Amino acid sequence: MRFFLLITLLASGLVQAADPTRPPEAWLSALQGESAKPEEESPRLQSVLLPQRGKPVAIIGGKTVRLGERYGNDTLIRIRETDVVLRGADGDTRLYLTPEVDKRMIKPKTGQAGKKKDVP
Repeated sequence: MRFFLLITLLASGLVQAADPTRPPEAWLSALQGESAKPEEESPRLQSVLLPQRGKPVAIIGGKTVRLGERYGNDTLIRIRETDVVLRGADGDTRLYLTPEVDKRMIKPKTGQAGKKKDVP
């Protein structure tokens, strides 16, 4: 009888731990309580491919768009390493790969001598 109880407890633990990446049930139930209709978001640039030969490609909102092709009502007119430009009826829209990152050059303070480091 103890053996059967032990097997049952172990099996129930394995069923619950089947997917270690799955969020806890409390999170899932909280998400189900939110509105099922997601808010309309602006397109998001996910990746840029700049091949040596051929047309550059951008992945916008999960869709592969080549230079000159349309994404929705807009046309992809420029692809660079960090951003793309879509032209539509409302004008140009620039999408960045990392929109939340503020990149700034670090300038050394003048008048301070320091050790130089060998960086590979």
